[in-house]
Amino acid sequence: MVAELQGLRVMGIDPGLTRCGLSVVQGGHGRSVLPVAVGVVRTPHDAPLSVRLLRLSSAVEEWMDDYRPDVVAIERVFERGNVSTVMNTAHAVGVLMLAAARRGLEVHQYTPSEAKKALTGNGRADKRQMTSMVTRILGLAEPPKPADAADALALAVCHCWRAPFIARTAELGQASRVRGGTTPEKTRSGRR
Repeated sequence: MVAELQGLRVMGIDPGLTRCGLSVVQGGHGRSVLPVAVGVVRTPHDAPLSVRLLRLSSAVEEWMDDYRPDVVAIERVFERGNVSTVMNTAHAVGVLMLAAARRGLEVHQYTPSEAKKALTGNGRADKRQMTSMVTRILGLAEPPKPADAADALALAVCHCWRAPFIARTAELGQASRVRGGTTPEKTRSGRR
């Protein structure tokens, strides 16, 4: 029995310059999520940065054109101690976000701990736990490899599950503004 396709088609990206995990999932009924595609883009570590970014850009744009996601979920870059690695990842994230922007796609960023908490209930889950949950949630016959692919799937599933909350929050914020709700600039007396 195939689950009804009701939700968003989400592209999950685990950014990296040497290995970049890409995935696409389709939201189904309730919390069901169906896998569409998963893979890893690799760039040669000895190639010039501009060539590596072009390779990454071309690959992600091809995926976006082929799979037509509604939204992109990408891992938020955070300081890991190695400035060079962080800078290379930040360059990759910029190229990936630009590709989404060119297609009018919203980009949502999640920290690794946010994705871990969404899928396992534990923001400190290890790689093995995350891969096991991704495999189970998506009904995969075997765990996705390498870890970058599993991480990309985890980000996509995380957004599928958080998207309804994000949408409700945005609607409530808009409704409050339409009704003339208070803004941070107003005091209790209504004066600024």
